[in-house]
Amino acid sequence: MTAKSGVCLIILLSAGLFGWARPSPGEIIDRVVAVVNDEVISLSEVEQLARTLQAQAGMAPRPKETKTIQRQVLEALIDQKLARAEAKRRGITVSDKDLEQALADFKKRNQITSDEALNQALGKAGITLKELRQQISDQILQDRLMAVVLKSRLSVSEAEVRRYYETEFPKERGQRVHLKVMEMPFPPGASPAQKEEMQKKAEQILLGIRQGSSLESMGAKFSVPVRDLGFISAGDLNPKLAEFLGRLKPGEVAPIQLPEGFQIIQFMGKKSGQPLSYEEVAPQIRNFLMRQTVEKQFSQWVKTLREKAVIKIML
Repeated sequence: MTAKSGVCLIILLSAGLFGWARPSPGEIIDRVVAVVNDEVISLSEVEQLARTLQAQAGMAPRPKETKTIQRQVLEALIDQKLARAEAKRRGITVSDKDLEQALADFKKRNQITSDEALNQALGKAGITLKELRQQISDQILQDRLMAVVLKSRLSVSEAEVRRYYETEFPKERGQRVHLKVMEMPFPPGASPAQKEEMQKKAEQILLGIRQGSSLESMGAKFSVPVRDLGFISAGDLNPKLAEFLGRLKPGEVAPIQLPEGFQIIQFMGKKSGQPLSYEEVAPQIRNFLMRQTVEKQFSQWVKTLREKAVIKIML
């Protein structure tokens, strides 16, 4: 695993991690799973977005959860189409200049210094530049729609910021985590059967470790090398992955699914950094809490659009 595994992408409501293979004659290509006013949502949109979200979260899909995840994704896509239509009705747009500036800001935040580096990072994350641009455009559009709809009705008090800092905000910077990683990439042009075989292999390794075997011994048994990354900066990890690893106890393992294969990561421990003062992080916390509040209120507002829309679900 490399530092900043892939690009830390915030997946918005757009499809597109896994492309569909060319169907064989007689195979069902796709089907409509919902109609929102005069717009349709296909099963491929739902499945691709579900896989995207799972891959970006670094979690392997579980068959028992597939239907639940698909339904949640479908509901989100319905809300997205309603919001996009309302933005169009209100004359809210995103110019090419706005999009280019937002893309430049995205590259700066992720410390991407060239277009070549961006394309490489996107390739590892399983997303195209076109899809990234669409995600950024959708986010800008939604932000502007929220600003118009909610206006200045929302605020976050100093007491709320202080409470979050005292009870939930991690107060250490420069934290380093010790990780071991086992990588199991898919072979080039892997078929669904080959990917399934690799997933079963990863599950067998996990089972062995959880039954008391070491990561190294299971790696030797299945001919999969183990790399000891030593202590690395938690800030170099995907934030969702860092948060997930932070919940593990030393010695515990976590399965990670990426577009290019599987990883099994063993959390060995962490080293603390310097404490962060309230004054240093208060603006960051306030922005975070404001975003949570805005999104909650916006979600409630979208429900009013649903009440006026004609929606047919066939999933």
